[in-house]
Amino acid sequence: MNDATHPFARLAPARVVAAVESLGFWLPGEPFALNSYENRVYLVHDDERRRWVVKFYRPERWSDDQIQEEHDFLAELETAGVAVAAPWRDAAGTSLHCAEGFRFAVFPQLPGQAPELEEPTHLFALGEVIGAMHAVGARRPFVHRRVMDLDAMVGEACEGVLASRWLDRRQRLAYQRVTEALRPALAAQAWSPSWNLRVHGDCHLGNMLGRDEHFALVDFDDCLMAPAVQDLWMLLTAQEEGERQMQLSEVIEGYEQHRDFDRGELALVEPLRTLRLLRHSAWLVARWDDPAFPLAFPWLADAGYWEAHIRELEQQRQALEGAPRWLAQ
Repeated sequence: MNDATHPFARLAPARVVAAVESLGFWLPGEPFALNSYENRVYLVHDDERRRWVVKFYRPERWSDDQIQEEHDFLAELETAGVAVAAPWRDAAGTSLHCAEGFRFAVFPQLPGQAPELEEPTHLFALGEVIGAMHAVGARRPFVHRRVMDLDAMVGEACEGVLASRWLDRRQRLAYQRVTEALRPALAAQAWSPSWNLRVHGDCHLGNMLGRDEHFALVDFDDCLMAPAVQDLWMLLTAQEEGERQMQLSEVIEGYEQHRDFDRGELALVEPLRTLRLLRHSAWLVARWDDPAFPLAFPWLADAGYWEAHIRELEQQRQALEGAPRWLAQ
C-alpha cells in the first residue's frame, strides 16, 4: 500500500476541519498534526480560543462498541474526579462521530509536560492518579475490550514477526530460539482472574501530562482488562537497588491513597516488560504499509535493529530466570 492508497492519505487538513466543523465548531486556523502513529491526531482551536485534540481512529482496528466503551470509561472517570480527558459529547450525548468514512472523537487538550521518574513527588502523584483510576476501574468489567492474555499476545507477536520479510535466515532462527525459550517462562506467570480490572493499558511517559504534583492520564486507546501492575511497571525504570526501592515505595504509597495494591503482582513486571518488547516490534511490522511508519522508523529495515532486538530478548530471558528485581520491602 502506498501513500495514495492508504486510508489516512485522505485526511487532508481541509477534511479534518470539515469533520470537526460538522459538529458545530468553527475553526479559524489549520489543524496541527501531533505525533501519533496508530491513529491520526490533530490539535485545533475554535473561535472561543479553546484547544481541542481530535483523534481519527485507525480503520478496522476497534469496533464501535470497543471505542464507545473507552469513551464511557473516560466519562465515568471524569465524573469520579479522576484527572483524564473525557471526549466531548454533542447535545444527544454522542461522543463517537463519523465523517467521510472515518470515526473520530474530540477531546479537550490537557496542558502539561511528561513526568520525571527520578523525582519522588512525581512518582507519588502518578501512583495516586493511577490508583484513583483503578478504584473506578474495579467497579465493573469491560464487556467489549480485550482481556490481557500473556501467552496469546506473545504468540500473536512472534507469529507476526516470523511471517515478515525483515529477518534473514540466521536472525529468524535466533529469534525463534529465544522466543521459544521465553514462552514457557512467560506462561508460568499466570495470574488470578481476580487481579483483572479496567486499566489504561499504555501508561508510558507520553500519556501522563502535568506539572509539579498534578498529572492527568490521556490516550486510553489501549484500555483493557488486566492486572493493576500493567499501568505501574513502566514507572519502574531504575537499575540501582536504592533507586529501585525509592521508585517502588513512592508509586505504591501514592497508589494506596485510593486502593490496596497486591504486592504479588510485582512478579509480573519483567514478564510485562518482555511482552511490550515483543509486541512493539510486531506492531512496527504490522503497520509498515502505513506511509508514516517507514518515515518514522526507518531503522526497522536495518539488520542491526533485529540483532539488537534479539539480544534484548535474550537479556529478558535471563531476567525472567533470575531473582525478581522488583520486590516490595
